Amino acid sequence: MIHTVTLIPGDGIGPELADAAVTVLEATGVAFEWERVDAGERMIAQHGTPLPQGVLDSIRRNRVALKGPITTPIGEGFRSVNVALRQTLDLYANVRPARSIPGLKTPFEDVDLVIVRENTEDLYGGIEHRVGPDAAESIKIITRFASTRIARYAFEYALANGRAKVTAVHKANIMKLTDGLFLESCRDVARDYEGRIEFEDRIVDNMCMQLVQKPGIYDVLLLPNLYGDIVSDLAAGLVGGLGVAPGANIGTDAAVFEPVHGSAPKYAGLDVADPTALILSGALMLRHLGERAAAERVEAAVRGVIAEGTTVPRDLGGSAGTQAFAAAVAARVPTLVGAA
Repeated sequence: MIHTVTLIPGDGIGPELADAAVTVLEATGVAFEWERVDAGERMIAQHGTPLPQGVLDSIRRNRVALKGPITTPIGEGFRSVNVALRQTLDLYANVRPARSIPGLKTPFEDVDLVIVRENTEDLYGGIEHRVGPDAAESIKIITRFASTRIARYAFEYALANGRAKVTAVHKANIMKLTDGLFLESCRDVARDYEGRIEFEDRIVDNMCMQLVQKPGIYDVLLLPNLYGDIVSDLAAGLVGGLGVAPGANIGTDAAVFEPVHGSAPKYAGLDVADPTALILSGALMLRHLGERAAAERVEAAVRGVIAEGTTVPRDLGGSAGTQAFAAAVAARVPTLVGAA
């Protein structure tokens, strides 16, 4: 079977990372046809938008995309392409695994978390306006529909992947209506899984403290959009940083897989960027496509090369370039059998 995948290289270091990821994914022997489309800053002059209609059409047609990092201006300029993709394509579930990698020096050695984040509403809806010249207001929307949908996704993910517990994270002690509705929806869904998946809830500030004290007692974390963004970066920090953090955005009709780090334009073209996160995002994509064995080989190859320590990217303490690391991982992929 040939998998046709939309490939969005992105900005800055994105094209180099995309080439590296393609090298590794093609080493699995899985057949791909890559439909390359461009999004990001460079598209504004040509299309008047960083997200041309052709990109959306390609993803809708192929139903799966692999995307490099895209620049998001801070405080001004165009709106986040990442957020626009998620909302336009209704990619309601953001999935961010955080798993310790042997060979990386981190405070903990046994972290194995999965962050499941609602991806379409909350403060990320972008409903904000000025209130006079010296104040601004942002509106937080939480709905029962979106909260129930993401909660059910988290519990079904736990069942499908042999996970034991789901922890809903909220601030319902203060935001009693919005976060209260999210928590109520999660509790309602949890009743359908009693006896199969353990359920608990934590206030978000307490959750952050506990993750840096005892992350090993947590499993699948279920969060609304803003808290999910923050906590998923915290979890990435526990296992080595954003450079090793893969991401998936899943909807009913499409899925986009991407690293969550920035586009780092000052390093573009220097062959120094770490492609680990995009390679591991490609492994998540393989699982989504039903190519589980290939995904496990990619994950095992990445972990093996990093643990060996001779061909490791600069941000992980080594000196290997982008393509050298990808080549080392790709060379291991065909020889590996079994789980990562």
